[in-house]
Amino acid sequence: MKFSMLPQVFVQMFKKPWTNKFPAKYIPSNTTKFLEDVGAGKVKIIPPVKTPEGFRGKIIYDAEKCIGCQLCIKVCPCGAIEFKPEEKKIKIYLARCCFCSQCNDVCPTKCLSMSDEFLLADADPYSKDLIVE
Repeated sequence: MKFSMLPQVFVQMFKKPWTNKFPAKYIPSNTTKFLEDVGAGKVKIIPPVKTPEGFRGKIIYDAEKCIGCQLCIKVCPCGAIEFKPEEKKIKIYLARCCFCSQCNDVCPTKCLSMSDEFLLADADPYSKDLIVE
């Protein structure tokens, strides 16, 4: 019983990884020099893997179509959507979002949709890149 996981460990050691590689093997701290090296052909960029159909990435919000019904706020399990009453529009905090797509499904005007963008990491959860208005 002590070593019951050992066969599984050996199987996992020789399987291919399920994760996709980042576009570059090692991202340096100085990205300007890195981009110059890419342009000169010194560094190779790994081509991105195509996202599968139905992938739920960053939310796209078309404010022109939005009627301010607030149905998306009611169905959001994470509380990631905030209503701006003066404009009758919404604000989505992607750092709180669980990408369940319930807001997209309930929207009567279809002003919300999911994109293929998945590189959303940021140190500041309230940065401009992680807020959709």
